Amino acid sequence: GIAFGPDVLMEEPTLSEPGGRVKGVTIVKPVIYGNIARYFGKKREEDGHTHSWTIYVRPCQNEDISIYIKKIHFKLHESYPTPVRVINNPPFELQETGWGEFEIQIKIFFVDPTEKPITLYHMLKLFHTDPAIIVGKKNLVSEQYDEIVFHDPTPTMHQALSNPIISALPVRQDSNTDYEELEEKTLEKIAGARKTVKEDIGSLNERLKIVKEAIQFLKREVEQAETTQLEDLAS
Repeated sequence: GIAFGPDVLMEEPTLSEPGGRVKGVTIVKPVIYGNIARYFGKKREEDGHTHSWTIYVRPCQNEDISIYIKKIHFKLHESYPTPVRVINNPPFELQETGWGEFEIQIKIFFVDPTEKPITLYHMLKLFHTDPAIIVGKKNLVSEQYDEIVFHDPTPTMHQALSNPIISALPVRQDSNTDYEELEEKTLEKIAGARKTVKEDIGSLNERLKIVKEAIQFLKREVEQAETTQLEDLAS
């Protein structure tokens, strides 16, 4: 798994001028984001809602992420009153009810405002083929693993990221997700995608080489033809 704090020190860190960044440092913070949902058992009469659900961003390990995350904006479907909901304190989660699935934009802001916020997207999932989930006896869990990568962080962020604190919040038991397996599968997908990109680049480079050689050949042919023509005119 990925450890807390500086995951990669590419070189000896050096502090740039005041207000600058800590050069040569890359810090990786793994997070889990997604939703849990449960069927009410029947449609609610007043609004037609069928499910309660919670959207969240959590640490992969039991770490207090509020030492580096200031707030999170969850942007819901426009049909919800005040669709952009702001969560300023951990746990960074939002509880709601509804009847349909839609994409939720998750915007994460950091304690140092000079670090640009990042945006994640999660498709809210309410429905499943599991009979226990269908009748509302069991929660549906839809989660994703991701990594927030900080390259050359500011001194404030470097301090916060390098000194993790164990979360005082109880560990939620509503998910049976094996985070290590989820991390491994995600990293395998990334590695596979990188390999595909590398192969595609190799193929394009090969094609480019062939095109360049063809251009050079045509150039030589044109030059030779021009030379021959000049010689014919001179004779």
